[in-house]
Amino acid sequence: MKVMSVFDIIGPNMIGPSSSHTAGALRLARVMYKLAPQPIKEVTFVLYGSFAKTYKGHGTDKALVAGLLGMEEEDERIKEAFNYAREAGLYYRFEINDSKHYKHPNTVEIIVKGGKGEHISLTGASIGGGAIRVDKVNGIEVFFTGEYYTLFIIHQDKPGVVAHISQCLSKYEINIAYMRLYREQKGTIASTIIEADEPLTKEVLKAIEANPAIYNAKLIHL
Repeated sequence: MKVMSVFDIIGPNMIGPSSSHTAGALRLARVMYKLAPQPIKEVTFVLYGSFAKTYKGHGTDKALVAGLLGMEEEDERIKEAFNYAREAGLYYRFEINDSKHYKHPNTVEIIVKGGKGEHISLTGASIGGGAIRVDKVNGIEVFFTGEYYTLFIIHQDKPGVVAHISQCLSKYEINIAYMRLYREQKGTIASTIIEADEPLTKEVLKAIEANPAIYNAKLIHL
């Protein structure tokens, strides 16, 4: 039996009419803000299902832009997110996708281009009460929620890499709640996602990135 928290019942403090359509949408975009190369220059939000039908009326569009600017749910600037995006030089656009190939009605794909032309994409869903679920990163199926201290690592798929990551976490007394590895093909590029009970510091990140097989490591905490 799951014990319900106040957060589960009423959702987070937020600006906007709907925890699913505003707070959840903002959190998904904020995950991308933490994953993406900075500065972010361009973004396309591809909206599915309920998001596609109500994104303007429910403020989903402003919430998504605000999240990509690093704003949090209770930030009063969310209402003026479009203006702040223009000031930051962020070009944004929204696309509607009528496809039925999505796992949840509140689904968005966020496609970002960095200042040096780098591209990264994320697909996720707002599942209620401000909670989110990330389903894909760069087209690879993954799963994490942002509820834990999360470490997203892109690395070469080779022996010893996961052991190195685990040793670094053990050294800094980080307890792993969940650990998942995703790859398209053996021996190519893999993504490892760590969800931990304790805060993940920059020292932990630096120790992990010392391995030459680690291409990129990002901290995500919402």
